[in-house]
Amino acid sequence: MNYVGIDIGSTASKVVAQKEGQETCYFVLPTGWNSRETTEKIRQILKEKEIEVEAADSKVVATGYGRVAVDFADHVITEITCHARGGRELAGEDCGIIDVGGQDTKVILVENGMVKDFIMNDKCSAGTGKFLEVMANRLGITLEELFDLAQKGKVAPISSLCTVFAESEVISYIGEGRSREDIAAGVVDSVAMKVSQLVGKKTLPTRVILTGGLSENRYFAQILSEKLNYPVEPTEKGRYAGARGAMLLAREKSR
Repeated sequence: MNYVGIDIGSTASKVVAQKEGQETCYFVLPTGWNSRETTEKIRQILKEKEIEVEAADSKVVATGYGRVAVDFADHVITEITCHARGGRELAGEDCGIIDVGGQDTKVILVENGMVKDFIMNDKCSAGTGKFLEVMANRLGITLEELFDLAQKGKVAPISSLCTVFAESEVISYIGEGRSREDIAAGVVDSVAMKVSQLVGKKTLPTRVILTGGLSENRYFAQILSEKLNYPVEPTEKGRYAGARGAMLLAREKSR
């Protein structure tokens, strides 16, 4: 049997596929502006890996922002359920999951293998990956460069709660001649602060992991931990939490 989890996010689409007796396959590609086109690309990539998604021996679960575009999915399951399942698998135990995505940030509490509680910010991009992308573009650098510079700078405070106004603050700093390092540090600090404010609304369990696009970023995990005064662990392959959870659910539902 083939088990496939597809997480169509707002900026990136993640896929986790498992063929019985073989190593689990992971891949990611930009979602672009059309989720259906992305879905077709995923179908072709899986076909190249000898997984026919519509074959009787394949089970597919879709989740994420564009999950309804996956017309060959056997099941369509919410992001919270899939991220909780995948996050717990990555942690190896019950945990709290902080998922910083492209357009939203989720905090999920898993207890006894089930979602106990969650909170989600999907109204404002200021505490998400989109904010980081916008600010990196304004500074003329990549996201990777943004974090590299931030580690070398002193925080130039960004107080605005709105991305548009925050961008104006960054433009003002540029005009004042503040270093890119200081502005980058301010940008990362601002996102960590907004994420911590969301997380602070919940009582955290003993173990908390970071998932999403920043999941392997030790610097961001460190800054977030300092804001919360609580340890947050970076997670290898954490960006695949939703897709991994979807793959695991595909396997469970085929039994």
